[in-house]
Amino acid sequence: MPTLLLIHHTPSPFMQAMFEAVVSGATDPEIEGVAVIRRPALTVSPTDVLESDGYLLGTPANLGYMSGALKHAFDTIYYPCLDSTRTRPFGLYIHGNEGTEGAERAVTSITTGLGWAKAAEYVTVSGKPSKDALQACWELGATVAAQLMQ
Repeated sequence: MPTLLLIHHTPSPFMQAMFEAVVSGATDPEIEGVAVIRRPALTVSPTDVLESDGYLLGTPANLGYMSGALKHAFDTIYYPCLDSTRTRPFGLYIHGNEGTEGAERAVTSITTGLGWAKAAEYVTVSGKPSKDALQACWELGATVAAQLMQ
């Protein structure tokens, strides 16, 4: 069974709402045969990444960059996973209060280095997530999960 790994740093109520919407989309009953595994960014291991077929990444934008927790996850998995995870699909959602461009750029740089394939447009939200923003998070989760269905 294909596995979708959700690597997230969820320190705020706004990030929690986005996380829940992504999980809801990824686990929609119409998406069959895909296991969704959730791992906080500070606990993810190379084995988690190697045993997964696709990835959803969630981070706040802190001081114009991805969270230290997501950066730590990338530092932990980068070299052990570099050659074995190329071409795997991923999606990204970001919450920021004052711009997400730096976080987007950093994640794009690292995932490009890993050779991962962007499976959907990034979802970026500033301030309180609107109904449309949460729908976009749901669609992100569903889109990446659906790409893993066999």
